[in-house]
Order: sequence, then C-alpha cells, then structure tokens
Amino acid sequence: MSFSSNRIYRMQNPIQNYAWGSKEAFRQMYGVANPEHLPQAEIWMGAHPNGCSTLINEHGETLRLDAFIQQDAAAVLGDAQANFGELPYLFKVLAAAEPLSIQVHPDKASSEAGFAAENAAGVPLTAAHRNFKDPNHKPELVYALTPYRAMNGFREFAEIVSLLQGLSLPALQAEIEAFCQQPTDETLKALFAASLRLQGDARRETVTRLLATAQHHQDKEAFAEVLRLAAFYPEDMGLFAPLLLNVITLQPGEAMFLYAKTPHAYLQGVGLEAMASSDNVLRAGLTPKHMDIDALLANVDFVAKPAAELLMRPMVLGPISDYPIPVADFSFTLVNLSAEAIASETSTALILFCLNGTATIHAGADTLILSAGESCFVPAAAVSFAVSGEGQLVQIGSR
Repeated sequence: MSFSSNRIYRMQNPIQNYAWGSKEAFRQMYGVANPEHLPQAEIWMGAHPNGCSTLINEHGETLRLDAFIQQDAAAVLGDAQANFGELPYLFKVLAAAEPLSIQVHPDKASSEAGFAAENAAGVPLTAAHRNFKDPNHKPELVYALTPYRAMNGFREFAEIVSLLQGLSLPALQAEIEAFCQQPTDETLKALFAASLRLQGDARRETVTRLLATAQHHQDKEAFAEVLRLAAFYPEDMGLFAPLLLNVITLQPGEAMFLYAKTPHAYLQGVGLEAMASSDNVLRAGLTPKHMDIDALLANVDFVAKPAAELLMRPMVLGPISDYPIPVADFSFTLVNLSAEAIASETSTALILFCLNGTATIHAGADTLILSAGESCFVPAAAVSFAVSGEGQLVQIGSR
C-alpha cells in the first residue's frame, strides 16, 4: 500500500446518524445514498477519533487519515504539527431537520482541566455523563447552504427585559424581577440557572404558562420560536431560551462565528461547519441527554452579543473570500472557480471541499476531479497546488 506524504488524496468521509438529522438533505444536495432511510446529521472531514476520514489512492486502496498522519506527522501536517501537534480542525456538512440541543463549548483552559479531572476520576470516554471528551476548545464557524435558523449568544439586556416584562412565571418570578430591575451578568446568570434547575410540577407549570403567553404574542419572533420548539420538546425548559438568546436566520452564503462559552443552538437548515477538532459539549436544554448544570454555568460568559454583530464578513480578493477567523486552529476560504487555474502554496495540511459544480485539483503529478460534495486532503509536503473548474471550492486549513 502506497501513500506518500507529498501527494494529494480523495477522501471518504463518515456520516453521523444523529436523531435530529435530515433523511433527504445529503441525497438531494450531494447524491449521498441513504438506503436505510436513516437521519443523516453530519458528514465529518478530519482525523477526530469519533469520526475519522479515510484516504483513497489511485489504486483504490484506503488508509485512515489518522494513520496517514502518524506515518510522518511533520511532513503531512507541516505548521499544524509545529503549532498544535495534531490536525487541529474538523470540517462538517450539517443537516438539521430538527433542533439541536442548546449547548456551550468550554474554552481551551477549561477543556484541558476538565478532561484531566474526568480522566483522573476514571470516567469512561463513552460515558453518557462525561462532559469533556478531549482537551480542546471548540470555536466554530457556520456557513449557510440553505436558510439556516439558529440561536447564538445572549440578546442585548434591554431586549431581554422587554420580552420578560409582563411575563407571569411564579417559579421564576423573583429572578425575572431581579434581572428586569438590574440587568447585569450576575442577575442574568441567576435567571438562566434557575430556569435550568426547575423540575417536576414547577417546570410543567412554568412551561404551560410560557406557552400560553407565547400563543398571545406569536407576532414577536422570540415567542414564535418558543412555539416552534415546543413541537419537538413540549416540556423542556430550553423553551425559555428564545427570550434570552438571539434568534437568527442565516441566508445562503451568510456565515457567523460561535465563540467559546457562548450558548447556541442550530434549529433547522443545511450548512458547513468549520471548527477546532473537539467534541466537547455542555448542554443547556432542548435535549433528553445528560446536563451538568454546575459545569455549564462555570463555562458560560453572561455577556450580550448583539444580533447585528453576529454575521461574519469575508475579506474578498478577486475570486477568493477569506473569513477572518479569530483563532489559529482553522481557516475558512471560499474560492470561486473558473477555467483559469488559481495557484496556491501551503505550509500546513488542507482539506478542499467542492461546494458546487466541479473542481479540478493539480498538485505535482496528481490530478483529482471533485464533484459537488466530494473532498480531498492536501498534505503540507505537497507544497503547491492549483485549482480550476466551475462552481465553488472551500479550503480549510490552520493559520
């Protein structure tokens, strides 16, 4: 079996069949087979142990990407090896037919400490109550391929106050009034925590009252979202979240960044997701899965992120749109292809993904033609390559 660290390879990528995934989106967009009619939630491209890509050479032989990296990490990863010691990013196509859980990703320091503590305590990596599955942070960029609904970050405090005023939820009334009278990070934290800790009759009564109010105010986007979410999670206190978090719809071609320690949830749509290579998730509602409220609260920044500032705008130079990612773990570049080849050089490992149309990749003696939905891996040792075709290509690397 021959896999050289200076050649490019077509990728075969695993599909994650999470319950919230779409049964049709990947087939309709990229011709992905789904003979068992399962929910197909995410296509993973990278070397993460929970879903590692496989490389295919010209003879049809295959090798897992992590094994390929281990053959000669310095040559394959280049700068990524020097700076991170591993492939530092994970790239996904995500198709949400139903809302994902509200979640927070811890920052790097908290991930390292939490991962070490759970290891020391003997918590299995596969345990349902495990909070930290790896020692990495998980900042993310999402790029919409269809209208893409999401919640991201706390609303401006004055906006939260306007939504809460007049709301009658006895089990949360003290915290609501405290926040409305003095909207600060501390009073918001107290309200957020109290809503998550409600159980039994108190939670059921609160949800019933919240839904009754939402019925009367569904002309407001926040309350309309409460009602939409209730169709999936009728008794979940995550239904309170649209009153606290920005609700946004990305249009195709729009992107936003999701910072560490920021509550967010993807609600519906198909998009691309680039992120640091991590699977650390602390949940905050809209889920039957384990929620560690104390760990969650310790990893949330209770600061407003105005909706108008959520969109990420690229720096455009000719056919290339480069997104200003504020972390070094990954980059996200969109290339508008044409018959005229665009030459590039790299000192780090890259993933190239054909977003639409057809892309031709030349690197040394290698030529690969990618159709929409296909990807290839470019090792750092390849050094230079050129792309041409029609449509759009996404390039993921580290900075």
